[in-house]
Amino acid sequence: MSDNRVHLIYFSPTGTTRTTVNAIAKGLAPEQTCDHNLTFAFDAQKQHLADGIAVIGIPVYAGRVPVDCLERLSAYTATDMPTILVALYGNREFEDALVELRDVVTTQGFKVVAAGAFIGEHSYSTPERPIAADRPDAEDVQAAIEFGRQVAAKLAGGNHDTPAMDGNVPYKERVQFGGVAPETNPATCILCGRCAAVCPVRVIKLADQVDTQADNCIMCTACVRACPTGARVFNHPLIEERRAMLFKNCSTPKAPKLFL
Repeated sequence: MSDNRVHLIYFSPTGTTRTTVNAIAKGLAPEQTCDHNLTFAFDAQKQHLADGIAVIGIPVYAGRVPVDCLERLSAYTATDMPTILVALYGNREFEDALVELRDVVTTQGFKVVAAGAFIGEHSYSTPERPIAADRPDAEDVQAAIEFGRQVAAKLAGGNHDTPAMDGNVPYKERVQFGGVAPETNPATCILCGRCAAVCPVRVIKLADQVDTQADNCIMCTACVRACPTGARVFNHPLIEERRAMLFKNCSTPKAPKLFL
């Protein structure tokens, strides 16, 4: 690898994207890793990254990069910094997310040299209807480590070319989120505040009960996964319909798709 520092820049409400970018960093084997977690960077300060390699990871929401992620990522610029892109999707399709991310970060001075679409447990997955449950698993992590090694070898050979990758321009129409959100069962809620603490868009407020501003919910289900008593649930009829469709059509495990 041509530089001993790796910048990990990621948006990861449920931790799956974070796991993947960390595994890629392990394969790159840097002397120093700089963590830039966008998940809770509500007021991200402008930063120009002067040296190193960047690994930029995002979850895929309906085939696109989440708007909140793009807003926080806009705080970062660079000058031709070699960059690896990661799109983490729930075993359906990653569609235009990688090419959208490529186009955005390129305008901010990052030089894309590799990209990968990796699998993570879908936000709507439940024990009754698992959708890529427990992924990234050990094989996914090992694939990400090996991908990092491959990128390091590419850079060591002086190759900084941007690879072709799957996706379309113009991008697919963005699906509008909001209006639907997880709910809290007051009978089992202990008012611990964990749901509010992990919400990446701060739509959960805690007083004598848990209140959720559904209009701005991005349906990441971080709050559901973090609830220690199972009081936080996402069983809205619309979500149940989508969950059933995904379980039926997207249960066959997919493998990561890499672009070097």
